[in-house]
Amino acid sequence: MATDGWEAEKSEALHHEQQLYAGLSEEDADFMVNYPLEKQKKAISKVDWRLIPMLLILYLITYLDKTNIGNAQIEGLLDSLHINGTQYNIAVSLFFVPFILAEVPSNMVLNKFSRPSTYMGILVLSWGIVMTVTGVVRNFGGLVAVRILLGLFEAGFFPGAILLISRWYLPNETQTRIALLYSSAASGGAFSGLLAYAIAKLNGVGGLEGWRWIFILEGLITVLIGVSCFFLLVDSPALSSRWLDEDEIRFLELRQAFRRAQIPEGYREKHFDMGAFIQVVKDWKMYLLVLGNWSQAVPNYALKFTLPAIITSMGFKSSTAQLLTIPPYAAGAISAYAVAVCADKFRWRMPFIAGPQTAVIVGFVILFVKAADIKNNVALCYFAVVLVCAGLYPIFPGVNAWNIANSAPAGKRAVSIAYLVAAGNVGGLIGSYIYIAEERPRYPTGYGTSLGFTVAGLLAVLALEAVLVAANRRNAKLTEVDVRQKYSDEQLEKLGDRSPLFRYAL
Repeated sequence: MATDGWEAEKSEALHHEQQLYAGLSEEDADFMVNYPLEKQKKAISKVDWRLIPMLLILYLITYLDKTNIGNAQIEGLLDSLHINGTQYNIAVSLFFVPFILAEVPSNMVLNKFSRPSTYMGILVLSWGIVMTVTGVVRNFGGLVAVRILLGLFEAGFFPGAILLISRWYLPNETQTRIALLYSSAASGGAFSGLLAYAIAKLNGVGGLEGWRWIFILEGLITVLIGVSCFFLLVDSPALSSRWLDEDEIRFLELRQAFRRAQIPEGYREKHFDMGAFIQVVKDWKMYLLVLGNWSQAVPNYALKFTLPAIITSMGFKSSTAQLLTIPPYAAGAISAYAVAVCADKFRWRMPFIAGPQTAVIVGFVILFVKAADIKNNVALCYFAVVLVCAGLYPIFPGVNAWNIANSAPAGKRAVSIAYLVAAGNVGGLIGSYIYIAEERPRYPTGYGTSLGFTVAGLLAVLALEAVLVAANRRNAKLTEVDVRQKYSDEQLEKLGDRSPLFRYAL
């Protein structure tokens, strides 16, 4: 009798666990319940080692190719092309026009490719060729042309990478992976200075200035990596039988299938989904998230193109300044990853966005007050630059992960990822103009504008948290029975994250 009771309890427990995978077939639910935790971790670890390193390398070169113009500037680019500071700012800013406009359409086009690696490879190869050609431009018009083309081809990479991550991982697993990408950008800032320092020593080789070699060699590296995308970037579990066994493929596919079963409307195959785009544009959450994103985008992009010049204004030579860009970006890389690990562990986004924003505010207050006499405050101002970078880099992964967790159905999620990145990059367009050469070394416009956007972003994040908490409390008062009496299943599917059954992630 005791055995019969134990079997009954076991059967009831198994039935309860299977109910956790409602929407899957009984066979698939049984597989998910009984698939060992150790094997689940092993499968996810395999994905980590195959997907993330390649994306890290790709984002690293994206950063290098986007921002190495700042390193080229202090190596003589302006004098060689006979352009002034304003023309330099224009060339930098025009990169962002196609970069912003092409991001959302690019993610829609990506959905047409069964193998994302093909599309990504085309993009990387194209901007690598453009970067190489930048090394032979002769005037302002040529520089503008290559910057526009570079923006066009780079536009699709980052939103595509985030979309790829969201297809392999669950929402609570995304911030750490996105943060790794973004920390590779910070590492790229450090590596960019070191690489520029070394390459600039080729000045005069082949009759070319050192700044030209920066573009040529880094462009050729990008071309080689672009070719490797076609072979090394992984696409989906179903297309990964060379390195995943059948059970691992089934596990990875079923956990995504379970998500699809919750809101099936969002996972129907749609290309160029105008309905999803309209949903995103009308979503009030997006605009608070955009303000949160601008709190890092405006100061970060501005700093990327100006940091070498800021450090030379402290009294350092150009070669030393290239090396001194390394520690601030290294601090950014470490903080981006450390903060993301904490945010994923506690499953709470707001404090791990607001905290770094506060650090950025403190850093810019120091610079705004002390930069007028920067040569007598080198240590303090350099500390402020490091503090700013350490605060900037955790913000973007947090904002993106918060968006992914609170955007449904999946069609809307795909568009919202690109929309948030694209809207954030408007901050790059703004940031291209705020550091005015004539205001050096005080840079009141640069530091003041950066400070203002960061304060606005902090207020937006706090407001979003408060509104989401209130929405969850309001929805919690409704029972599922009441909701389903009021709405059909089809209506709930279409409502997505506006459904009364949806619970917002904080």
